[in-house]
Amino acid sequence: MKILLVHNNYGKYSGEETVVDKMATMLTAHGHEVAFYRRTTEGVRESTVGKVEGFLSGIYSLSGVRGMREILHRERPDVVNVHNLYPFISPAALFECKKAGVPVVMTVHNFRLICPTGLFMRDGMPCETCLERGNEWSCIRYNCEHSRLKSLGYTLRNVYARWTGAYRKNVDAYACITDFQRQKLIAAGYDAQKMQVIPNFLTIPQSYQSGGGKYVAFCGRISREKGVDLILEVARRNPHIPFKLAGEIRDKELVKQTPDNCELVGYLSGDTLSQFYQEAAFFVMASRWYEGFPMAILEAACYGKPTIGSAHGGFTEIIGAGESAIGRLFIPNNIDDLEQQVVSLWHAPDEIARLGHMAFDKLQREYSSEVIYKKWNNLFQNLIYGRNKSKTKR
Repeated sequence: MKILLVHNNYGKYSGEETVVDKMATMLTAHGHEVAFYRRTTEGVRESTVGKVEGFLSGIYSLSGVRGMREILHRERPDVVNVHNLYPFISPAALFECKKAGVPVVMTVHNFRLICPTGLFMRDGMPCETCLERGNEWSCIRYNCEHSRLKSLGYTLRNVYARWTGAYRKNVDAYACITDFQRQKLIAAGYDAQKMQVIPNFLTIPQSYQSGGGKYVAFCGRISREKGVDLILEVARRNPHIPFKLAGEIRDKELVKQTPDNCELVGYLSGDTLSQFYQEAAFFVMASRWYEGFPMAILEAACYGKPTIGSAHGGFTEIIGAGESAIGRLFIPNNIDDLEQQVVSLWHAPDEIARLGHMAFDKLQREYSSEVIYKKWNNLFQNLIYGRNKSKTKR
C-alpha cells in the first residue's frame, strides 16, 4: 500500500509534525510505501509579503492545488492522509484527490474544521460560539487571533471551506484523536458514519523504572492557555513542594511570577528530558483550553508517572476516572481544586505509584504503535476497498 501524507508544517516544529513523522516511520516499518506532500510556514510570516501570501493562500492556494495535482499524478498513492492544509496547501487541494479517485482520510488534530483558530478558546477560556452559531464570523467579531488581519484571514478560509464543501465532499473518513473531537464534529453536522477515533501513539518501553519523586513537573509550552500561571500559583501557595517546568517560554510575563520553589528548566530533549521525567513525582497539565491530544500524559506514563489534568476535552478520556484512572482530574481553571489535588497526591507516594502503574498499563493496552497501527491499517484497507468497489459498479 502506498500512502501520501499531506502536511503544511507550522512556523516552529510542533506536536503535529511529530505525529506526521512518527506516522511515516510506523507505516514504513510495516512494509508500506510512504510519500510526502509538505509545505512549510517557517520564516514566511516574518515579512509583510509573507503575511499577505499566507492570508490569500489559506483561502485558496493555487500553488497548493497544483502541487497536489502533480504529486498525485507522480506518486499514484492508494490513499491520502491529510493533516494540516493551512496556509500553503489549502482545502481546495482536496478536490484534486476527488478528481484522481484517491480516498482521503483526515487526521483531526484540533478543532479547526469548526473553529477558525482551531483552539475552541477565547480570552483564555473555552469557547464554542462558532459551533453554536454554525458559522465562523464570530472570530472577526471577537478578534480571536488578537490581530484583525489574522482573524479575518482565519475566518475567510473556514468560510471558503464550508461554502465549497471542500471537506465534506472530498474527505472519506475523519480520524479523530479523541471521542470528544468526534462528538463536536457530529454536533457541527459532519457525517457520523465517517468518524473514527484513532488516538496518537508512542513507542513504548517494555518496562519502566519506579522511583523518582523529587518534584511536581510540567512539560509543554510555558504559556497561559496551558494553565502555567495556575501551576505557578499552586507552587507559590506551597513553598515546601518543589516544582519544575520544562518547555519553551512563550509568555515572558510568566517568568516574573516564578516563585523560589519553582524552576523553569527550558526546552529539554534526549537524555536530559528522560531524566526530567524519571525524577518527577507526577505531572500537572492545567490547560485552560480543551487541548487536542495532550501527548505529555502518554510520555509521563512511559516512566510510570501519573498526571493531574483539567476535567474537560481529551483529558477526561485519557486520564479517566474511578478505579481505572491513570491520574486525577480537577475542575478547569479552579485554582483551589487544582491545589487540593496536587497537595494531596504529593503526600501520598503509594497512590502515586499505583496511578503510575495504571498509566503504564493503559499505555500498553491502548496507545502502543502496534495497537494504533492496526486501526490505521484497517481504516486504509476499508477506504481502498470501498473506492475499488465503487469503481467496479460503474
